[in-house]
Amino acid sequence: MIGGIVMVLTAIWVYQSMMKAKKPNVLMWVAACAAVFFAVEFIAQIFCIEIIDALGGKDIGDSYDRDLASVSDRRTQENAGGFFVNSLCELFPSVAGFLAVAVIRTLVILKEALTPANLFSGVKEMFISIKDSFKTSSGS
Repeated sequence: MIGGIVMVLTAIWVYQSMMKAKKPNVLMWVAACAAVFFAVEFIAQIFCIEIIDALGGKDIGDSYDRDLASVSDRRTQENAGGFFVNSLCELFPSVAGFLAVAVIRTLVILKEALTPANLFSGVKEMFISIKDSFKTSSGS
């Protein structure tokens, strides 16, 4: 759920940044950034599953086959790491996806230096434009 919301906000952010910079192929870049976001989030989810299984004492060998949808015996609150691992595995994939898109946006699309200011530029303006989109004009 969190990943989906972050992905939509990231796509809006890339779209607005490209429109502001007047770059060509806007929709192609937005789609490519969404694909990168999904790929990084998928890899981070696999990484988190491995951490949870390792902390839970599961035998992660050749015969152990865990898929992404299998959560029946994964209780992170009771295992080592508890709340921290649970929170990390909920937020890390979305943050990693966002950061990957931010790097691509800064270096490849906008061709700017990789600084924190350039990396996150436009995020505040995106939230302001989303907030302003809910305002209605009174006709009287």
